[in-house]
Amino acid sequence: MRQLLDKLETRQRLVRETVERLREQITELTEQLASAECTLERLEITRETVLELATEDGTSAPEPLPAGYREILALFEQNGDGLRAKDVCHTLGTGTEPRHTEGMRAKLKRLVSRGILTEPEPGLFTMPRTASHACG
Repeated sequence: MRQLLDKLETRQRLVRETVERLREQITELTEQLASAECTLERLEITRETVLELATEDGTSAPEPLPAGYREILALFEQNGDGLRAKDVCHTLGTGTEPRHTEGMRAKLKRLVSRGILTEPEPGLFTMPRTASHACG
């Protein structure tokens, strides 16, 4: 009987430790969730404000980019030297076969036509340089 009570006591201790660890994780996740929700709310307000200002100025609201384009732009924001279509395909893991690189090149050209990227030399795509970088 004593062995059974010892096992029970050991199990209770382990479960108490697990409960405490889970409570700590819940507290940490709750804080992270609150922070993420706050950031999301600020971004939504900012987006609404930009759209309101665009409407007041008589300009049309900017057309949002599809998710795939946002991933591409994130790469260019991290790489200031510029990238080629094959580099983008390789980094995103979409494949580097000709059909993949040509599809990516078409996307990059669309971004150039919208003024989001530049093509300083054939096949090399970069983020546009701002005036402060040009003077700096």
